[in-house]
Formats: sequence, C-alpha cells, structure tokens
Amino acid sequence: MADTLRDRFWIWGHEAGSYHRLPGNPWHLPGPPSRLTPAEAADDMGIPNVMMVRFGNRPRPPFREPATPLRSLRRQVWSIVGDAGSTDNDREPDLQSVLDLATEFPNLSGAIMDDFFRNDPARPGRYSVDQVDSFRRRLHDGPRPLDLYAVTYTHNLDLPIAGHLAAVDATTFWTWHGSQLWDLEANFGRLEALAPGLRKLLGIYLWDFGAGAPLPPGVMEHQCRLGLEWLRSGRVEGLVFLASCLVDCDIEAVHDARRLIAAVGDEPLPPRA
Repeated sequence: MADTLRDRFWIWGHEAGSYHRLPGNPWHLPGPPSRLTPAEAADDMGIPNVMMVRFGNRPRPPFREPATPLRSLRRQVWSIVGDAGSTDNDREPDLQSVLDLATEFPNLSGAIMDDFFRNDPARPGRYSVDQVDSFRRRLHDGPRPLDLYAVTYTHNLDLPIAGHLAAVDATTFWTWHGSQLWDLEANFGRLEALAPGLRKLLGIYLWDFGAGAPLPPGVMEHQCRLGLEWLRSGRVEGLVFLASCLVDCDIEAVHDARRLIAAVGDEPLPPRA
C-alpha cells in the first residue's frame, strides 16, 4: 500500500513540560506546563512517527523506559546529540545508548543530532566531519541499518557545513525566527544548493521561539502550504511538527496543525517516477 501524507508526518518529542522547566519561561509560553508524554501528544495530533530528543540533558540514558511507550508508533528516532542545553553530549554522543534500543524496538529507524551546528566557522559542528562519519558507519553496521539525521537552521547556511551534511543521511530544516518564514522558499533553495543529494525533512514550528510569541499571522499557513507542496512533489520526505510539549498548551498553531493533519493525512502520496 502506498504511503499517505500522514505516514510522513513526525512529532518532535521531549519530556512533558520540558520548555516550561526553563527558569523565567524565556519563550513566554502560555501555561500551565504541558503534561502530555510524547506518545500521548502523537496520538492527540494523529501523527505516527516521533523524533525523541534530549532537552536539558533529559531523559538520561539508558532510553529503554521512555522508548517503551513509543513502541506502538510506526517509527521512532532518538537523539545521539541533544539540544544545546544537553551539555552531556558536548563530550560524548548517546550513540551506544541508541544502538542498544535497536534489537528490542523494531520501529527504531534512526538517530538525530539536534542543535548540531555552532556559529564558529573554524569548528561549525559539535563534532568533526570524521566523527560524524564514524557515527553513521556505526549506525549502518548495527543490529540493523539506522539513518543518521542532523538539524540544520536557516542561520547555519552561511557556515562551512557542507562536509558535515555530506556525512549524514538526512537533515531536518528549521527557521528559528517566525518572520523569516516568509523567505522559506529561498532559504530551502540555499540548502538544496549546499547539499543537493541529501534527503530533507521540513521542520514546522508551532511557536515563534525566536520572538517568544505566537507565530505571526499567516506564517503557519505559509509554511504548511510549502511543506505539503514539497512533500507531494518529493522535494522533502517528511514534515516534523515541534513539539510534543506544546500540544496541550492551547496554542493556535497547534490547533491549526491538528486540523490540517486530520484534513490531508489520509491522502496518498503521489507515485514517484
């Protein structure tokens, strides 16, 4: 059976309440804090796949316990490098902890490196190209082949990151400032020029983290329209909605995403030539 659009939707997963844990609520998120687990958030949104990412060093490995509720999903991907606040991963990736899941969880399909690039042209990655290449080889040679993903932001595109991108299987592409989403088409073209053969997924923010506010009017519709257009044409292979710990926070973009997924989710993907 051909994949549907829904089969290519992912939710970005963090522990419940992760963003509200930050002192002073720097992103000005509405309260109370989220109480949904990633599995509950995926079910609420009608999304069958999850990318689980450590946030502020949580959860700590081993990952068997938090991975177990995700067993019923179609696919789960786990971070080997967590967010910028996961400083544990500045010293060592969680590569072995993710590989340890592969035998028990047949829906484990890959590993991801979040907040991977830094504003340092001399050392743009949290790990070197050779190290990333070794991560990918270990993932490919594990109990079964697993993909390696890296996060790329619009503001990373001026850095010398082509070598790092050539060492991974796929990237998720994100625009931190909601106002810059009006330039999404041009910026995505820059990514394609930088990494023409790389598989790509489009990250869909449900909150404007750059401004600490709801997304500007029209932006959610704009990014989703382009994302669906590119998914149907094969320009991207998936859409990633961020994040599970926003799903029960009464955010308009979350409601918009939920309605969109319900409306288009069962549409078959067009066959590829």
